[in-house]
Amino acid sequence: MPAWPPPSSALGSEVVIYNNLIYLLVVILILTTSSVPEAPRVEPGLALLLFLAKGLLYQQLAHRAFRRQSVARASRYFATEQKLSILAILFFAVDVYFLDLQYYLARLPFAAKVESLTALGGLLLFFAYLAVLWLEARPRYEEVFGRRYTPRAFLLSNLKINLPIVLPWLLLSIIYDLLGLVPVPALQRALASPWGEPAVVLLFFLLLAITFPLLIVRLWNCRPLPAGPTRAHIEHICRRDGLTYREIMTWPLFEGRTLTAGIMGLTRRFRYLLITPALIEALDPDEMEAVVAHEIGHVKLYHLPLYLLLFLGFGLLAQLASYPLLSLILGSGLFYRTLQETHLDPGGALGTVSIVAIFLLMLVYFRFVFGFFMRNFERQADLHALTVFQGDAGPLVRVLEKIGWLSGNIRDLPSWHHFGIGQRVDYLLKCQADRRFVRRHHAKVYLSLLLYLAVLGGTGILLWRLPADLLEGATREKFAAAVITHQIEKEPRNPLWHQFLGDLQQSRGRDAEAIAAYEQGLTLAPDQPEILNNLAWLLLTAKEGRFRDPRRALALAEKAAAVKPEGFILDTLAAAYWANGMTDLAVRTEQQAIRADPRNSRYYRDQIEKFHREPLPLH
Repeated sequence: MPAWPPPSSALGSEVVIYNNLIYLLVVILILTTSSVPEAPRVEPGLALLLFLAKGLLYQQLAHRAFRRQSVARASRYFATEQKLSILAILFFAVDVYFLDLQYYLARLPFAAKVESLTALGGLLLFFAYLAVLWLEARPRYEEVFGRRYTPRAFLLSNLKINLPIVLPWLLLSIIYDLLGLVPVPALQRALASPWGEPAVVLLFFLLLAITFPLLIVRLWNCRPLPAGPTRAHIEHICRRDGLTYREIMTWPLFEGRTLTAGIMGLTRRFRYLLITPALIEALDPDEMEAVVAHEIGHVKLYHLPLYLLLFLGFGLLAQLASYPLLSLILGSGLFYRTLQETHLDPGGALGTVSIVAIFLLMLVYFRFVFGFFMRNFERQADLHALTVFQGDAGPLVRVLEKIGWLSGNIRDLPSWHHFGIGQRVDYLLKCQADRRFVRRHHAKVYLSLLLYLAVLGGTGILLWRLPADLLEGATREKFAAAVITHQIEKEPRNPLWHQFLGDLQQSRGRDAEAIAAYEQGLTLAPDQPEILNNLAWLLLTAKEGRFRDPRRALALAEKAAAVKPEGFILDTLAAAYWANGMTDLAVRTEQQAIRADPRNSRYYRDQIEKFHREPLPLH
C-alpha cells in the first residue's frame, strides 16, 4: 500500500484518490496537447454566454445529484462524485476545444514568456468546476461522514487531497519556463538540445520523489501518532524488521474513517508510515503487526522506486508512440478525405485525433500495465507479511476480512489496482498450504519487470534512433497542403494563400497544380511581385517540357522586377533573358542582382559563368 503514487488500501473510498489521479492526468493532457488558436473561433460575447450557461447547468446537475436520498452511504457518495468529476472534464474540454480557453489564457500578463501561466489558468478553471461539485456535496458529506465543515474549510480540505497530484507537473512547467528566461547561453543551448528537456524532467522527478512526502503529510493534515502502546508496538516491529523512517503518522483520510495504511518516501529522512485512526481502533496487536509487515514489504521489495519507474516509463512510451502516430495520421488518405468533406481546421483535427489516441494509450497503460504491477506488488507485500508470521496467514486474513466487513461488505468488490479482498484472502490461504505459490508469485513479478524493462529499454533505443526527419518530406508536405487549402477556404480573396499553395506544389514537383495556384493568385493580385516571380521561375524550370514557356516567363519577370527589383527577382529575370537567347542582357541583369543583394553574390556569379558556359537556354 505505497503512498506515492497515493497510498493504497482495500477500501472503496481509497479508489477516489486513484480515480482523481486519472482525472487530473486527463486534464493535464488536454492542456498540454491543445494549441492556441490565432483568433477566437466563437465570437467572444457568445463564448462568454455559453460558458456561463454551461457553468450554471453544471451547478444545477451537481445540486440535484447530491440531493437524492440514495446518496446516503459512502459508496453512493463517491459514485456520485465520480460521475460529476467526469462531467467536469467534459465541460472543461468544451471550454478548451470549442470556447477558445487557450486563446484567452495566452493573453494573460507574461503568458508569452512564461507559458506555464496558461496551464495554471486552465487548472484553476477545472478546480472551479470541482469547487462547485464540492460545495454542492458538502451537506451530504456531513451526513455520511458525521462532521461539520464551513464551505471554505471543505473546499480547502478537498483541494489538499487533490493538489499533490497536479503539483509536480505544475512545478516542473514553471521551473522549465523560468530556466528558459535565464540569460546564460550555455544553459539555453543545453535546454534546446535533444537531451535537455528529458534531463530536466528526470532530475526534477528524482528530487521530487525524495522530498515530496514532506509536503504531502502537511497537505493531508497528518499528525504524529501519539505515544502509547500502539506506537510502541509499531516502533518495535520496525526496529525488528530494520525499517527506518522519519515518523509514524495518523492519516485523517475522509475524517479518519477509512480503514487503510500506507508508506511513502524513498529515503529514511523523508519516509512516513501512515495509518488511519479507524484502522488503529479496529485491529488487535497481531493484526496491527500484519499491517505494518505489509507496508515494510513494500520498502523491502523496492516497490516505491519501481512506481516512479512506471510513471516515467509512461512518458517515454507516450513520446515514442507520438511519432508513428502522427506519421500514420498525416499519411492517411481517410484523414484528408474527412477534412475535405467536413471543412475542419487541419491543425485542430490533427490535435483532436492525437489527443484521443494518447488518452486511450494512457487509459490502457494505467489500467492494464500500471494496474497489473500495482495488484501484484500488493500481493507481494501480503506475502512478505505471511513470511514475517512464518507462514501463518491468520493475522493478515483477519485484517482483510475486517476491512471487508466494516467497509460495507466489500469483500468481493473488484478493483483495477488491487486484487479483491476475497482474492487476497484465498491466495494467502493457498500459500499457507503450499509455500511454492509464494516463490511462483515472486518469479512472476520479477519476470514481468524484466519484460517491462526490456520494452522500456527498446523504446529508449528506438526513440534515440528515430530519424529526425520522420515527419518531414511527403508527410509534412501533404499536411501543409491541407492547412493552406483550409486557409484558402476561409480567406478565398487573399492571394497570399494561393502563393503559398503554388510554392508548396512547386516544391513537390506538381507543376500543373502550382501553375493553377499562381494563376489564381494573379487573378486576385495581378501586380503581386512574388507570385509573378515564382510563376516565371516555374515556367522556366518545369520538369515537363509542356509546362515551359520562356516568352511568358520573361514578361512575368519583367513585370515583377519593375515592381520589386530585388536580387532574387532580378535573378529570375536574368534566367528568362538567357532562356530567350539574350545572354548579354542576362549577364547585365545578374550583375544588377549582385549590387542589389551582395550577400548572395557568389550564387549570382555562378549564374553568369553558367550563361557563358552553356549556350543553350534552360529549356
